Amino acid sequence: MSDDRAATLRALHVPGDPLVLPNVWDAASARAVVEAGFPVVATGSAAVAQVLGYDDGEATPVAEMLSAVSRVVAAVDVPVTADVERGYGLKPVELVERLLATGAAGCNLEDTEPSTDELIDPGVQAEFLAEVRAAAGPHLVINARVDTYLSGDGTVEAAVERGRRYLEAGADCVYPIGIDDAGHIRTLAAELGGRVNVLFRPTSPSLAELAELGVARISFGHGLHRAAHAYTRSLIQAVKEGRNPYQ
Repeated sequence: MSDDRAATLRALHVPGDPLVLPNVWDAASARAVVEAGFPVVATGSAAVAQVLGYDDGEATPVAEMLSAVSRVVAAVDVPVTADVERGYGLKPVELVERLLATGAAGCNLEDTEPSTDELIDPGVQAEFLAEVRAAAGPHLVINARVDTYLSGDGTVEAAVERGRRYLEAGADCVYPIGIDDAGHIRTLAAELGGRVNVLFRPTSPSLAELAELGVARISFGHGLHRAAHAYTRSLIQAVKEGRNPYQ
């Protein structure tokens, strides 16, 4: 079944007709995504960490993060791709074994060192991704995050260089997180054969425009959870002030 789900997930990455992923943080939000008609569920590490009581940046113990992924997988009947930051210090073989044990069909892996917030050398990251691919075979869809728009020089050239190396290492898709410029997105999609994931933010091109730019995947990261949590806080504040929170 997991092999079928990985194949299904991989096939849904279509440049120009992107897979849209409203990232979730627990089983309830995962079920809501499926009920809305989405064919895939994706976890967001920052949102899951907050729900579990931890900061983002691999502060969540790996067992707790993977347990949360397992609960999401058990709650839905569609493929689940898990955001596992940079792998929580696990060796590639162990990381793959533990991911597959959750039932996940895919994963995000970033190229920032969590302890320093510095970009990892692209050669080192490419080797890491190659080892993950060798351990996983076709059984995981690997989405390789490129953090040059967060921690690097923000040039399209740097993102293309890393993206090419990660695809050559066996990644299925490249995730230049933080990119909003339509020209950069179009260039990346053209240079990387469309295998590009864009994070949707308030400043992003529209979903339709991103499709026209040729991306294959659109994520929402922790944005939906942040909005939902802000609404929850407003409800609680209304109660504190003696108001009806439902009006």
